Amino acid sequence: MSEQKPMSESRTIQSKLVLPPDTNHIQSIFGGKVLSYIDEIAAISAMKHAGTRAAITASIDSVDFVSPALLGDVIELEAIVTSVGRTSMEVFISVHSKNLVTGEVRLTTESFCTMVAVDDTNCPIPVAEVYPETELEKRHFETAPARRELRKQRRLMKH
Repeated sequence: MSEQKPMSESRTIQSKLVLPPDTNHIQSIFGGKVLSYIDEIAAISAMKHAGTRAAITASIDSVDFVSPALLGDVIELEAIVTSVGRTSMEVFISVHSKNLVTGEVRLTTESFCTMVAVDDTNCPIPVAEVYPETELEKRHFETAPARRELRKQRRLMKH
């Protein structure tokens, strides 16, 4: 597919309030809850890029929990497609927490996911290439081949 789209077309931002059922006994958000949010926003970002009604999670390649989001914080998730294969898309997700009383903002989590665009019969379909516009997008785009190679090596080690 020769079509190209800017990474910014896939940018997706969601805000969530950290509520009591989302937290553990020390009042920080469960990692699994954050992973669920990451999976959802990665799918939305991938669907926006691919122009499909669905994108399937192929892998959650990395998740780095940097600092906790606490009860009452607002977390903001931002996702963007950083690289594509034929049918797959690498999506970068960052999560920041904000204390609305103090104004303190902290990076909480960063993750890379691989999503696959699918048609109405859930068969993989080709997606457009992406190109970066900002310095951060360029960094993610330029380092994507190394991450792709790591994913490939991980798959080979399983067989």
